Amino acid sequence: SVVAEILAAGREMLSHPIEPLAHARETVEKLAGSYRLVLITKGDLFDQERKLAQSGLGDLFDAVEIVSDKSATTYARIFSRHGDGPEKSMMVGNSLKSDVVPAIDAGGWGVHVPHELTWVLEHVEPPRAAPRFRQIADLGELPRLIESIVSSG
Repeated sequence: SVVAEILAAGREMLSHPIEPLAHARETVEKLAGSYRLVLITKGDLFDQERKLAQSGLGDLFDAVEIVSDKSATTYARIFSRHGDGPEKSMMVGNSLKSDVVPAIDAGGWGVHVPHELTWVLEHVEPPRAAPRFRQIADLGELPRLIESIVSSG
């Protein structure tokens, strides 16, 4: 009976609608014409593909990378494969531990977008001393941040 309850809970979770973060669609649409956008996500391949399809955002990305580990090595490889290397790349995410810190360690920019539903295991201290670290309140601030970074050279 316990296994049946676990399976039922899993099926219920899968049926919940996907809710992109605030300003996600308009920000991705705004950036898509000017920058190469690659979605990097971690987890089960089928579950991540399902969530991306349900979000309606999949067609806005130039590529999608579903990885088993988000490390500096992983980001360096993806940044080189899909762009001009880490130095000209940026990872934007709600996890300091999985998104921001390893991207900075790879040589890229790391932009933290805090979210109240971040797993406790993903909490680390913000790398405030890192020159390529930025934090924004929501994704709507991202185009302006990118413009300020690009214009400062």
